Amino acid sequence: MADENKQATEAAGQTAQQTQPQQDQTELTINDLNAVKVIIDIASSRGAFKPNEMVGVGQTYNKLVAFLEAVQKQADAQKAQQGA
Repeated sequence: MADENKQATEAAGQTAQQTQPQQDQTELTINDLNAVKVIIDIASSRGAFKPNEMVGVGQTYNKLVAFLEAVQKQADAQKAQQGA
């Protein structure tokens, strides 16, 4: 659990560091979404969700993970194109 707390703290810290005063406060970044993923991991490991809420949480979590993986693949492809 200490590792999960550290990940959440680091993810939140990275997001705070990247936020500029002029940036729109309603904008979500990839780091914000990664932080949400970590928060869901921590909350579920601590039993924060009732059994009848598990399906909705799980479906949302799976969609979030799939989105983050797709974004990572796009970033990797762009790096490969720039490096070639």
